[in-house]
Amino acid sequence: MKVAAVLIVVLLFMWYLSFSASRLDRLHHRVETSWEHLDALLQRRAALALVISHQSDLDPATDLILTQSAYVSREEAIIDRNDAERSLSESLKFLRELGRNGEVAISVPLLDELSVLTEKITLAIAIHLEAVSSVAKLRSRPIYRLFHLAGKAKLPKIYSFEEDSL
Repeated sequence: MKVAAVLIVVLLFMWYLSFSASRLDRLHHRVETSWEHLDALLQRRAALALVISHQSDLDPATDLILTQSAYVSREEAIIDRNDAERSLSESLKFLRELGRNGEVAISVPLLDELSVLTEKITLAIAIHLEAVSSVAKLRSRPIYRLFHLAGKAKLPKIYSFEEDSL
């Protein structure tokens, strides 16, 4: 009878570990998909920045900063894009203000598309940060560390531009 009880407890504990590992795996997958969605939106924003740069009457310095930030945002690996994404966010924020005040001729549809895209990026960043936070919180629990339930998965990373407000 004692052997059966111990066997049941061991099986329940093994099921719990398997369930916990699956949960963590699903959260890691959520981080990956949220990042892919965010990256796609950032790529769209960089492309839109290039369109704005080519279709508006920006001064040469602003045009250079905007174009350079957009190209780096589109072409570089994420680790090298932090400064470019931050610069692009600031440039586009500045241009939205200039466009709304009428100081720079930017078409209204482009400004509207930029506003909608910025809202989507803000939401995608919030979702990604929440997913990363959930994984970090779960992985910090002793049972996850003791039994190495994360396997060889790396701890998800938050990039510095995500912490800036758009």
